[in-house]
Amino acid sequence: MRLLFPAFLIALLCILCCGAFEGASAAQLNKVAAVVNGQVITMFDLQKEALPELARARLNPNDPAQAKAVDAVFRKVLDLMIMDILIAQEAKRLKVTVSEAEVDNELKRMMLARKLTKEQFEAQLKQQKIPLAGIRANIEKSLLRQKVMGMEVGRRVVVTPDEIKAYYEAHKDTMFDRNGLRMGLLVYHPKANPAAVAAQIKAGKLSFEEAAAKYSIAPNKDKGGDMGPVEWDRLNPEWEGRLSQMRPGDVTELFEIQGHKAQVHLFRPGGGAETPLTLEQATPQIDAILRQPKAKGRFEDYSRQLREKAVIDIRLN
Repeated sequence: MRLLFPAFLIALLCILCCGAFEGASAAQLNKVAAVVNGQVITMFDLQKEALPELARARLNPNDPAQAKAVDAVFRKVLDLMIMDILIAQEAKRLKVTVSEAEVDNELKRMMLARKLTKEQFEAQLKQQKIPLAGIRANIEKSLLRQKVMGMEVGRRVVVTPDEIKAYYEAHKDTMFDRNGLRMGLLVYHPKANPAAVAAQIKAGKLSFEEAAAKYSIAPNKDKGGDMGPVEWDRLNPEWEGRLSQMRPGDVTELFEIQGHKAQVHLFRPGGGAETPLTLEQATPQIDAILRQPKAKGRFEDYSRQLREKAVIDIRLN
Protein backbone atom coordinates (compact mmCIF):
# COMPACT_ATOMS: atom_id res chain seq x y z
CA MET A 1 0.00 0.00 0.00
CA ARG A 2 1.27 3.41 -0.88
CA LEU A 3 1.31 6.26 1.50
CA LEU A 4 -0.71 8.79 -0.47
CA PHE A 5 -2.93 10.31 2.18
CA PRO A 6 -3.41 9.71 5.93
CA ALA A 7 -5.40 6.50 6.21
CA PHE A 8 -7.49 7.72 9.12
CA LEU A 9 -8.82 10.65 7.08
CA ILE A 10 -9.77 8.42 4.16
CA ALA A 11 -11.46 5.99 6.54
CA LEU A 12 -13.35 8.82 8.24
CA LEU A 13 -14.53 10.22 4.94
CA CYS A 14 -15.59 6.77 3.78
CA ILE A 15 -17.63 6.27 6.94
CA LEU A 16 -19.33 9.63 6.44
CA CYS A 17 -20.14 8.74 2.83
CA CYS A 18 -21.33 5.20 3.46
CA GLY A 19 -24.90 6.38 3.91
CA ALA A 20 -24.84 7.85 0.43
CA PHE A 21 -25.73 4.52 -1.17
CA GLU A 22 -28.29 3.38 1.40
CA GLY A 23 -31.18 4.69 -0.69
CA ALA A 24 -30.19 2.69 -3.73
CA SER A 25 -32.56 -0.13 -4.62
CA ALA A 26 -31.47 -3.74 -5.06
CA ALA A 27 -32.26 -3.43 -8.76
CA GLN A 28 -29.96 -0.44 -9.10
CA LEU A 29 -27.14 -2.17 -7.24
CA ASN A 30 -27.47 -5.35 -9.32
CA LYS A 31 -27.44 -3.39 -12.57
CA VAL A 32 -24.50 -4.29 -14.81
CA ALA A 33 -21.92 -1.50 -15.15
CA ALA A 34 -19.68 -3.36 -17.59
CA VAL A 35 -18.80 -6.78 -18.97
CA VAL A 36 -15.12 -7.58 -19.59
CA ASN A 37 -14.43 -10.73 -21.61
CA GLY A 38 -17.57 -12.22 -20.09
CA GLN A 39 -16.82 -11.10 -16.51
CA VAL A 40 -19.50 -8.83 -15.04
CA ILE A 41 -18.94 -5.68 -12.97
CA THR A 42 -22.16 -4.69 -11.15
CA MET A 43 -23.08 -1.21 -9.97
CA PHE A 44 -22.67 -2.51 -6.42
CA ASP A 45 -19.06 -3.49 -7.21
CA LEU A 46 -18.42 -0.13 -8.84
CA GLN A 47 -19.95 1.92 -6.03
CA LYS A 48 -17.99 -0.01 -3.40
CA GLU A 49 -14.71 0.58 -5.24
CA ALA A 50 -15.57 4.23 -5.91
CA LEU A 51 -16.32 5.04 -2.27
CA PRO A 52 -12.76 6.07 -1.28
CA GLU A 53 -12.44 8.29 -4.38
CA LEU A 54 -15.80 9.92 -3.67
CA ALA A 55 -14.73 10.44 -0.07
CA ARG A 56 -11.47 12.08 -1.10
CA ALA A 57 -13.35 14.43 -3.42
CA ARG A 58 -16.09 14.99 -0.81
CA LEU A 59 -18.80 14.02 -3.27
CA ASN A 60 -22.28 12.77 -2.40
CA PRO A 61 -23.78 10.41 -5.05
CA ASN A 62 -27.30 11.47 -3.99
CA ASP A 63 -26.70 15.17 -4.59
CA PRO A 64 -28.02 16.13 -8.09
CA ALA A 65 -25.73 19.17 -8.13
CA GLN A 66 -22.70 16.84 -7.97
CA ALA A 67 -23.97 14.30 -10.52
CA LYS A 68 -21.45 15.24 -13.22
CA ALA A 69 -18.47 15.03 -10.85
CA VAL A 70 -19.75 11.74 -9.38
CA ASP A 71 -20.15 10.27 -12.87
CA ALA A 72 -16.56 11.27 -13.70
CA VAL A 73 -15.33 9.40 -10.59
CA PHE A 74 -17.41 6.33 -11.46
CA ARG A 75 -15.97 6.23 -14.98
CA LYS A 76 -12.42 6.65 -13.71
CA VAL A 77 -12.84 3.86 -11.16
CA LEU A 78 -14.60 1.62 -13.69
CA ASP A 79 -11.66 2.05 -16.03
CA LEU A 80 -9.30 0.90 -13.27
CA MET A 81 -11.55 -2.07 -12.45
CA ILE A 82 -11.59 -3.11 -16.10
CA MET A 83 -7.80 -2.95 -16.16
CA ASP A 84 -7.60 -5.07 -12.99
CA ILE A 85 -9.75 -7.74 -14.64
CA LEU A 86 -7.60 -7.70 -17.77
CA ILE A 87 -4.44 -7.99 -15.67
CA ALA A 88 -5.94 -10.88 -13.68
CA GLN A 89 -6.92 -12.65 -16.89
CA GLU A 90 -3.46 -12.03 -18.31
CA ALA A 91 -1.91 -13.42 -15.11
CA LYS A 92 -3.94 -16.58 -15.55
CA ARG A 93 -2.70 -16.90 -19.14
CA LEU A 94 0.89 -16.39 -17.99
CA LYS A 95 0.35 -18.74 -15.01
CA VAL A 96 1.31 -16.00 -12.56
CA THR A 97 -0.03 -16.41 -9.01
CA VAL A 98 0.31 -14.81 -5.58
CA SER A 99 0.60 -17.11 -2.57
CA GLU A 100 -0.90 -16.65 0.88
CA ALA A 101 2.65 -16.46 2.23
CA GLU A 102 3.43 -13.52 -0.06
CA VAL A 103 0.36 -11.68 1.19
CA ASP A 104 1.34 -12.50 4.79
CA ASN A 105 4.84 -11.15 4.21
CA GLU A 106 3.46 -7.94 2.74
CA LEU A 107 1.20 -7.49 5.76
CA LYS A 108 4.16 -8.05 8.08
CA ARG A 109 6.17 -5.48 6.14
CA MET A 110 3.35 -2.96 6.49
CA MET A 111 3.13 -3.53 10.24
CA LEU A 112 6.91 -3.31 10.66
CA ALA A 113 7.08 -0.05 8.70
CA ARG A 114 4.41 1.43 10.96
CA LYS A 115 5.90 -0.05 14.15
CA LEU A 116 2.66 -1.89 14.91
CA THR A 117 2.12 -5.32 16.39
CA LYS A 118 -0.39 -7.64 14.74
CA GLU A 119 -2.87 -6.85 17.51
CA GLN A 120 -2.41 -3.07 17.13
CA PHE A 121 -2.74 -3.29 13.36
CA GLU A 122 -5.96 -5.28 13.56
CA ALA A 123 -7.29 -2.91 16.23
CA GLN A 124 -6.71 0.06 13.90
CA LEU A 125 -8.51 -1.70 11.08
CA LYS A 126 -11.43 -2.48 13.38
CA GLN A 127 -11.57 1.11 14.60
CA GLN A 128 -11.59 2.39 11.00
CA LYS A 129 -14.13 -0.29 9.98
CA ILE A 130 -11.78 -1.72 7.36
CA PRO A 131 -12.09 -5.52 6.95
CA LEU A 132 -8.81 -7.44 7.01
CA ALA A 133 -10.09 -9.62 4.16
CA GLY A 134 -10.42 -6.51 2.03
CA ILE A 135 -6.84 -5.47 2.82
CA ARG A 136 -5.58 -8.93 1.90
CA ALA A 137 -7.53 -8.89 -1.37
CA ASN A 138 -6.07 -5.51 -2.30
CA ILE A 139 -2.54 -6.70 -1.48
CA GLU A 140 -3.01 -9.82 -3.60
CA LYS A 141 -4.31 -7.71 -6.49
CA SER A 142 -1.39 -5.28 -6.15
CA LEU A 143 1.22 -8.06 -6.03
CA LEU A 144 -0.34 -9.78 -9.03
CA ARG A 145 -0.22 -6.53 -11.00
CA GLN A 146 3.44 -6.02 -10.01
CA LYS A 147 4.37 -9.50 -11.21
CA VAL A 148 2.60 -9.17 -14.54
CA MET A 149 3.98 -5.67 -15.07
CA GLY A 150 7.45 -6.90 -14.21
CA MET A 151 7.19 -9.62 -16.85
CA GLU A 152 5.51 -7.63 -19.59
CA VAL A 153 6.70 -4.09 -18.91
CA GLY A 154 9.74 -3.91 -16.63
CA ARG A 155 11.98 -6.22 -18.63
CA ARG A 156 11.40 -4.16 -21.78
CA VAL A 157 12.46 -0.85 -20.23
CA VAL A 158 16.13 0.07 -20.75
CA VAL A 159 18.12 2.85 -19.07
CA THR A 160 21.55 3.43 -20.65
CA PRO A 161 24.83 4.28 -18.84
CA ASP A 162 24.98 7.59 -20.74
CA GLU A 163 21.53 8.56 -19.44
CA ILE A 164 22.59 7.71 -15.89
CA LYS A 165 25.80 9.73 -16.15
CA ALA A 166 23.98 12.76 -17.59
CA TYR A 167 21.43 12.67 -14.76
CA TYR A 168 24.16 12.36 -12.15
CA GLU A 169 26.06 15.37 -13.48
CA ALA A 170 22.89 17.46 -13.34
CA HIS A 171 21.82 16.31 -9.85
CA LYS A 172 24.92 15.06 -8.03
CA ASP A 173 24.60 17.65 -5.25
CA THR A 174 21.24 16.14 -4.28
CA MET A 175 22.22 12.46 -4.55
CA PHE A 176 22.35 10.92 -1.09
CA ASP A 177 21.94 7.43 0.29
CA ARG A 178 18.16 7.06 0.54
CA ASN A 179 18.26 3.77 2.46
CA GLY A 180 17.04 4.17 6.01
CA LEU A 181 15.37 7.53 5.42
CA ARG A 182 12.07 8.08 7.16
CA MET A 183 9.20 10.42 6.43
CA GLY A 184 7.48 12.66 8.92
CA LEU A 185 3.99 13.98 8.11
CA LEU A 186 2.28 16.95 9.73
CA VAL A 187 -1.39 17.48 8.77
CA TYR A 188 -2.48 20.75 10.35
CA HIS A 189 -5.55 21.04 12.54
CA PRO A 190 -8.15 23.35 10.95
CA LYS A 191 -7.80 25.76 13.88
CA ALA A 192 -4.01 25.97 13.62
CA ASN A 193 -2.09 28.71 11.80
CA PRO A 194 -0.02 26.65 9.34
CA ALA A 195 1.88 29.61 7.89
CA ALA A 196 3.00 30.81 11.32
CA VAL A 197 4.00 27.32 12.49
CA ALA A 198 5.84 26.59 9.23
CA ALA A 199 7.78 29.85 9.65
CA GLN A 200 8.81 28.78 13.17
CA ILE A 201 9.98 25.40 11.87
CA LYS A 202 11.96 27.08 9.08
CA ALA A 203 13.57 29.51 11.52
CA GLY A 204 14.59 26.69 13.84
CA LYS A 205 12.42 28.01 16.67
CA LEU A 206 10.26 24.89 16.66
CA SER A 207 11.22 21.36 15.64
CA PHE A 208 9.08 19.43 13.17
CA GLU A 209 8.46 16.79 15.83
CA GLU A 210 7.25 19.39 18.35
CA ALA A 211 4.98 20.96 15.75
CA ALA A 212 3.50 17.57 14.80
CA ALA A 213 2.82 16.71 18.44
CA LYS A 214 1.10 20.04 19.03
CA TYR A 215 -0.70 20.84 15.78
CA SER A 216 -1.13 17.66 13.72
CA ILE A 217 -4.40 15.76 13.35
CA ALA A 218 -2.64 12.67 11.97
CA PRO A 219 -2.72 9.58 14.22
CA ASN A 220 1.10 9.51 14.35
CA LYS A 221 1.35 12.89 16.09
CA ASP A 222 2.55 11.27 19.31
CA LYS A 223 5.55 9.95 17.33
CA GLY A 224 6.49 13.38 16.04
CA GLY A 225 4.75 12.67 12.75
CA ASP A 226 7.00 9.67 11.96
CA MET A 227 5.31 7.63 9.21
CA GLY A 228 8.09 5.06 9.01
CA PRO A 229 10.69 4.24 6.33
CA VAL A 230 10.15 5.80 2.92
CA GLU A 231 9.14 3.04 0.51
CA TRP A 232 10.61 4.57 -2.62
CA ASP A 233 9.43 1.82 -4.95
CA ARG A 234 5.83 2.22 -3.78
CA LEU A 235 5.39 5.99 -3.99
CA ASN A 236 3.20 7.51 -6.65
CA PRO A 237 4.85 10.03 -9.02
CA GLU A 238 3.66 13.06 -7.03
CA TRP A 239 5.22 11.88 -3.77
CA GLU A 240 8.29 10.48 -5.51
CA GLY A 241 8.85 13.86 -7.12
CA ARG A 242 8.41 15.69 -3.82
CA LEU A 243 10.67 13.47 -1.71
CA SER A 244 13.40 12.79 -4.26
CA GLN A 245 14.21 16.51 -4.42
CA MET A 246 14.69 16.73 -0.64
CA ARG A 247 17.94 16.39 1.26
CA PRO A 248 17.86 14.45 4.55
CA GLY A 249 16.72 16.88 7.22
CA ASP A 250 14.63 19.01 4.86
CA VAL A 251 11.05 20.05 5.56
CA THR A 252 8.77 20.90 2.62
CA GLU A 253 6.91 24.14 2.19
CA LEU A 254 3.20 23.98 2.96
CA PHE A 255 1.08 21.97 0.51
CA GLU A 256 -2.51 20.75 0.59
CA ILE A 257 -3.97 17.30 1.22
CA GLN A 258 -7.70 17.22 0.63
CA GLY A 259 -8.31 20.66 2.10
CA HIS A 260 -5.78 20.32 4.94
CA LYS A 261 -2.44 22.13 4.98
CA ALA A 262 0.47 19.74 5.46
CA GLN A 263 4.25 19.46 5.55
CA VAL A 264 6.66 16.56 5.13
CA HIS A 265 9.99 16.02 6.87
CA LEU A 266 12.64 13.71 5.42
CA PHE A 267 15.04 12.48 8.05
CA ARG A 268 17.51 9.81 8.99
CA PRO A 269 17.40 8.46 12.56
CA GLY A 270 20.45 9.73 14.41
CA GLY A 271 21.01 12.60 11.97
CA GLY A 272 24.62 13.37 11.06
CA ALA A 273 26.23 14.96 8.02
CA GLU A 274 25.25 13.61 4.61
CA THR A 275 27.91 12.97 1.98
CA PRO A 276 26.75 12.99 -1.68
CA LEU A 277 27.01 9.65 -3.46
CA THR A 278 29.58 8.90 -6.15
CA LEU A 279 28.35 8.03 -9.65
CA GLU A 280 28.83 4.33 -8.95
CA GLN A 281 26.96 4.53 -5.66
CA ALA A 282 24.14 6.61 -7.17
CA THR A 283 23.63 4.41 -10.24
CA PRO A 284 20.89 2.13 -8.79
CA GLN A 285 19.01 5.16 -7.46
CA ILE A 286 19.24 7.04 -10.77
CA ASP A 287 18.27 3.93 -12.71
CA ALA A 288 15.05 3.71 -10.67
CA ILE A 289 14.31 7.41 -11.19
CA LEU A 290 14.81 7.26 -14.96
CA ARG A 291 13.06 3.92 -15.32
CA GLN A 292 9.76 5.14 -13.85
CA PRO A 293 8.60 7.44 -16.71
CA LYS A 294 9.77 4.91 -19.29
CA ALA A 295 7.86 2.15 -17.52
CA LYS A 296 4.77 4.37 -17.41
CA GLY A 297 4.90 4.82 -21.17
CA ARG A 298 5.41 1.10 -21.72
CA PHE A 299 2.54 0.32 -19.31
CA GLU A 300 0.23 2.61 -21.27
CA ASP A 301 1.16 0.79 -24.50
CA TYR A 302 0.64 -2.59 -22.85
CA SER A 303 -2.70 -1.51 -21.37
CA ARG A 304 -3.89 -0.31 -24.77
CA GLN A 305 -2.91 -3.64 -26.33
CA LEU A 306 -4.85 -5.58 -23.68
CA ARG A 307 -7.92 -3.41 -24.25
CA GLU A 308 -7.73 -3.77 -28.02
CA LYS A 309 -7.72 -7.56 -27.70
CA ALA A 310 -10.55 -7.64 -25.13
CA VAL A 311 -14.33 -7.60 -25.55
CA ILE A 312 -15.47 -4.75 -23.28
CA ASP A 313 -19.11 -3.69 -22.96
CA ILE A 314 -19.56 -0.56 -20.81
CA ARG A 315 -23.19 0.00 -19.80
CA LEU A 316 -23.06 3.15 -17.69
CA ASN A 317 -25.65 5.68 -18.85
